[in-house]
Amino acid sequence: MISWLLPQASTFASTIDGLVLLIAVIVGFWLIVAEVVLFGFIFKFRARDGIRGQYVSGEDKSQKQWVSYPHYAVVVFDIIIIAAALRVWNEVKVEVPPADEQIRIIAQQWSWTFVHAGPDGKLDTRDDIRTVDDMYVQRDRVYTFELHARDVVHSFSVPAFRLKQDAVPGRAIRGWFKPTLEGTFDIQCAEMCGMGHGLMAGRVHIGSAAQYAAWMTNLTKIGAAGTAMAPTLMADVAAHDHAGTAGGTR
Repeated sequence: MISWLLPQASTFASTIDGLVLLIAVIVGFWLIVAEVVLFGFIFKFRARDGIRGQYVSGEDKSQKQWVSYPHYAVVVFDIIIIAAALRVWNEVKVEVPPADEQIRIIAQQWSWTFVHAGPDGKLDTRDDIRTVDDMYVQRDRVYTFELHARDVVHSFSVPAFRLKQDAVPGRAIRGWFKPTLEGTFDIQCAEMCGMGHGLMAGRVHIGSAAQYAAWMTNLTKIGAAGTAMAPTLMADVAAHDHAGTAGGTR
C-alpha cells in the first residue's frame, strides 16, 4: 500500500512496509471496534424519560469482561507486533550481508559528503572519489556505509530505501543497503540540525553496471586534481570522533 505512494528501492523496503501495514491493520481494526462499541453504548444508555440512571461500580463479572477481554486481546496483538518488529530489526540491523562495496557518509551543516571507494575497492586510499550531496551506487549490489557527523546530530534518511539512521558526533555508525531500482531518489536530513536544516537535501543515483562505471570514470577525472583533500577531510572527522569519545567518558 505504501509503495503506491513511494517506490520500494531497496531489498528491505518491502519488509518494513509490511510491518507498518501490519501495525496499521491491527490498530485500525481495534480503533473501529472501540468506536462502534463506544457510540453503541452512548446510544443504548442515553438519557430517556421515565428511566433512572444507575450507578455502575464495574465489579460484576458481566461488567468487567468489557475491560478484561479487550485487555487480553491487546496483549496478544502486542506480542504479534513485537515478534514481527524483532524479525525486521534482525534482518535490517543484525544480519548484515557480505559487502560488495563501502561508502563513507559525512554529515555536516548543511550538506552531505560521500566518499566512494575508487578502482581499488578500498576506502582511505588515493583513488577515493568524493562527492557532495550526490551519492552514486549500482543496482543489485550490497553497500555497507560508515556514517559520521562533524558538528551536530543529523539523520541520514532515504525514504525510497526505507532507511533512516541518526548520525551522532563522535561515533562511526555502520549500516547497509542493497538498491533494487534504477533512478534518482531523495536523501534527507530527518533531524532538526540548525537554521539550514531544510536545505540539507541530497540525491542517490542508482544505475546499471555500465552507468555506474561511466559515473565513476567521469568523477575520477573531475576529482583527480583534488586527491589531496582526502587526508585533511578524514583527519578532521577522526579528530572530531576522538574528541566526542573522550568527552563522553568524562
